[in-house]
Amino acid sequence: MNIVGGLALYFVIWWITLFAVLPFGIRSQHETGEVIEGTEPGAPVLPGLLKKAAITSVIAAVIFAGVWYVWVTYDI
Repeated sequence: MNIVGGLALYFVIWWITLFAVLPFGIRSQHETGEVIEGTEPGAPVLPGLLKKAAITSVIAAVIFAGVWYVWVTYDI
């Protein structure tokens, strides 16, 4: 696996992981009782995107390390 292929694979793993992590810990405006007029009641209050991006990066790195290990070990 070359550098470009590795980065592309990490990028794909990162995006898939992000979509899996995004819903964790979300509370809607409706659930908190603080609906701002003119907004959707189901909109998140504090999405915490930086924290989720960091968590996603760690999880994606672990998954990528496993894929890389299998790739190198079995010479795929």
